[in-house]
Amino acid sequence: MNTINFIHPAFIFIIFAGILAVWKHESFKYILPLPGILAILAVLAMKPGTYDVIHYLGFKLTLGRVDALSIVFAHVFAIQAIIGFIYAFHVKERAQHIAAALYVAGAFGSTFAGDYFTLFIFWELMAVASVFLIWLNKTNTKATNAGFRYFIFHTLGGLFLLGGLLLRYKTVGNFDFVPISPARATIYDYLILIGFAVNAAVVPLHAWLPDAYPEATITGAVFMSAFTTKTAVYVLARGFAGFEVLAIAGTIMAIYGVFYATIENNARRILAYHIVSQVGYMVAGIGIGTSMTLNGACAHAYAHILYKGLLFMGAGSLLYATGTAKLSELGGLVSKLPWVLVFYMVGAVSISGFPLFSGFVSKTMVIAGAAEAHRTILALGLELAAVGTFLSVGIKLPYFAFYGKKEFKGDIKPLPKNMYVAMFIASFLCFFIGVYPHFLYHLLPFEVEYTPYTPWHLEQSLLLLSFTGLGFYLLRKKLTPEAKINLDFDYFYRLIGNWFLKLCKTPIEKIDNWWSEVYERAGLRGLMGLARGAALFDWEDIDRAVDGFAYNFVHCGGSISKVQKGDVRIYVGISVAIAFVIFALVYFFRI
Repeated sequence: MNTINFIHPAFIFIIFAGILAVWKHESFKYILPLPGILAILAVLAMKPGTYDVIHYLGFKLTLGRVDALSIVFAHVFAIQAIIGFIYAFHVKERAQHIAAALYVAGAFGSTFAGDYFTLFIFWELMAVASVFLIWLNKTNTKATNAGFRYFIFHTLGGLFLLGGLLLRYKTVGNFDFVPISPARATIYDYLILIGFAVNAAVVPLHAWLPDAYPEATITGAVFMSAFTTKTAVYVLARGFAGFEVLAIAGTIMAIYGVFYATIENNARRILAYHIVSQVGYMVAGIGIGTSMTLNGACAHAYAHILYKGLLFMGAGSLLYATGTAKLSELGGLVSKLPWVLVFYMVGAVSISGFPLFSGFVSKTMVIAGAAEAHRTILALGLELAAVGTFLSVGIKLPYFAFYGKKEFKGDIKPLPKNMYVAMFIASFLCFFIGVYPHFLYHLLPFEVEYTPYTPWHLEQSLLLLSFTGLGFYLLRKKLTPEAKINLDFDYFYRLIGNWFLKLCKTPIEKIDNWWSEVYERAGLRGLMGLARGAALFDWEDIDRAVDGFAYNFVHCGGSISKVQKGDVRIYVGISVAIAFVIFALVYFFRI
């Protein structure tokens, strides 16, 4: 088709990242919003169709599949990119902006990919670029380890996706990314589903999210809250609508996320758990699979990107101004940061589903769709999660940060004006969508037959929110934040990591002892000594590098007990063992 109707937004951000890499003067900040503006113009100009089809090595690759489903996600991605770069306008470190631009490019590329091969390339670009938004937080000593764990998780998800698409190609002979029927799903479809589920933070594959997002840079967390999980929601909606496992898993996510958010202390960790919860609504809607719940999942993804970005901007502003995001160390900031409170509360009432705000017109669509599909238990579970959302994000966090008995005694660092501008834009959109839902509804993939503002919906929401407020008043002392660590599924990750090392250690040590004898008797030690003398090998540096990687691998769940360093050959042996298992599986399926 004629590509004049399609300019790929991903390449706009890739080119932008290249420009930033060579633009040495700090005036580069004035063009930060430009790629987002160009992207939204490109999205608005798009016509449904297939664009940028490439035939490479016998494969048919489609970079641009444009339809109603891809447009609704691309539309909000472009808007959030503008807001995110405005919020980051004051950041002088170009590396953060380059990482953010490539991250956004990966999200756009995944959204418009018409085949699994193209999707995988952009999927991995997202993973690699976003990890730098964590590692570049040089003020946080925890960021390095959190980044490693984040990267290991997403590498795992990427391997599941890669294995699934290769098995699928062997069976069907193409990489086409098409909807999958639950009744005809095979092993490779479920491998792909697991890969998507990792990025969607489906419980129990979710712990990377509350572990990594609080350690990211202030501006990086705003980007990360918008793109990874929502890109996963898009691909699930594209390929796995109607899968019962998603309906159940989404409801569990919605409840599980608010439970942990209610007991957390760190503001950004609270919001991270609420990403798990809110994405649960979307995953459940996709799993139920009716036109209303699919519309609700897309609408809620759109609304969530805006209000969750706003909430992370508010929490980031607290961290920027005070140096901490721990509620146990904050308090009494209402007079010092009044506009931060105002903008944060817009996001809080939006996520809580208050009438006149965006969450009300999207979340209720998913719940009503579940009830309409006679999924009463799922609808009740999603309704229950709404109580915890308002309790933790709408009341607990702002109460202890801005009010409460304790008062923050430290210095307040003035916020750059661009941070206020970004929060104002996001706040306006949350309110605008709430009072004019047709703006959002006309973008949805199916015809909308839903009216949010009915007496029943209004009465139901207001009663639920009112009783939640009463519950907080009665339980506020028990909800006082405490400086403690909540392990979540990290507990099981630690058990698995330690068990895995113990399982591998004994046979690998035996092989190692045998190899040492061969190594000694064959005279290889002298040859290796010569090589070391010639500076071809530095085993001490190799040992340190591999031991450091193994440390982070075992600590992918956040273990606080340091693993004893061992012979580097043990870890090499573990890697070889894993590679052998993967080879055996691939050979078994005759790839």
